[in-house]
Amino acid sequence: MLKKSLRKFPFLSLFSLSCLSGSILVNFPAQALPGQSTEEVTTWIQSHPTLRPTSGEKLLVNKSDTAAQRFTFQASVLPAGKVTFTKDRSTIRTERISLFDAVNGVSFQRLQESLRVIYGLDIYQDYDRAQVIYEYPNESAINQARLAKTPIREALRGQLRLGDRFAYWVEVAKPKEGKPLTGQMTVLLKEDIDKLEAELRNR
Repeated sequence: MLKKSLRKFPFLSLFSLSCLSGSILVNFPAQALPGQSTEEVTTWIQSHPTLRPTSGEKLLVNKSDTAAQRFTFQASVLPAGKVTFTKDRSTIRTERISLFDAVNGVSFQRLQESLRVIYGLDIYQDYDRAQVIYEYPNESAINQARLAKTPIREALRGQLRLGDRFAYWVEVAKPKEGKPLTGQMTVLLKEDIDKLEAELRNR
């Protein structure tokens, strides 16, 4: 019954099931990732049983159960972080999973399970074994944000990880009170990690 429900309502595997044990999650092997062509990634998205884009959606998929719960998957030819010009417009450099959940909140664990659901065990294990090369905020960044009266910056919690195959950027926005309602998990090319780390350290 569970597998039939997931096939009929694949969005459940991201919202309803991502808080449960990983043993019951349906994992789909990754077939298209950063470094591959836009055509390959588009084809993979179209055939993915969880993403299931609607007519007209190609590299950007939006899903929503209610106004309080939203999911976005986006593949891009641009490197992660600030927009920079690139001559190569045919190769995907980043793929981002974004969650908004005003009901259950969004935790690092939710994002990690979403990564596993979409990409399968191999990529999840690459992320899990990846080295944390930058984690924020530190005390200095929190104090600067408070002095500058920028509560959004103070609320951001994140990690930048370097795996054997890819780099990973995970981030949630945690308010002073209550649970984080938004978060994102980004898979990116390892060659783009230095750019992103510099931007995160200086934003």
